[in-house]
Amino acid sequence: MNILVVAATREEISGVISEFGGQVLDSAVANPFTGHAINQKNSEINHPKPNISITGVGMTATAFALGRHLATNQYDLAINLGIAGSFDRNIALGTVVEVVEDTFTELGAEDDTRFITLEQLGFGRTVYKTRSRVIDYLPGENLWKVTAATVNTVHGEDASIAKLHQRIAPQLESMEGAAFFYACEQAGIPALQIRAVSNYVEKRNREAWNIGLAVKNLNTFATKLLLSIGDKS
Repeated sequence: MNILVVAATREEISGVISEFGGQVLDSAVANPFTGHAINQKNSEINHPKPNISITGVGMTATAFALGRHLATNQYDLAINLGIAGSFDRNIALGTVVEVVEDTFTELGAEDDTRFITLEQLGFGRTVYKTRSRVIDYLPGENLWKVTAATVNTVHGEDASIAKLHQRIAPQLESMEGAAFFYACEQAGIPALQIRAVSNYVEKRNREAWNIGLAVKNLNTFATKLLLSIGDKS
């Protein structure tokens, strides 16, 4: 199976890169379209190594990197891996979740206090869903399925958080997810978005974040998933 792993930064998937190696396409470096071969840690892994795309942070970087790459490359599955903030306090920090619906929350227009979506304006879509599920590739693994918001500015102010929650009530927030779903849909590639919760969406409080735990759990799960897919290839 030909797999593409997509992440905004190398740091988020350092464990996956170390474990699987392969070709890393890094769009976040000065020369954005140079592929870097990474030595494989485990030489006994006998299934195909995934290609890895480091897109850079944000929906624009993600859409451009994937649009360019997917125009000339075909995959059986694309997996977006990353950390995220959670609006939902029932999700413990470090929890690995499966995003099944993601929304471009800022695409639209303001009419005084009312927000008009792109759909209501008649100019397109803002909500993207995936029909692929982790359980299709890793039987018995039932991750928490969540909805997410994709934003240019992560929320850190009570009024804006309340306003977004009133409008669409997402559980997670990232800066890339909906762009990933959009690119995969346009290219006709099955897509999974897997994220680990590093913080709650609130007034910015880095002391309350647990990025280390989120990255560790994300990479542990991603390695398990990729090994399972490889065993079935």
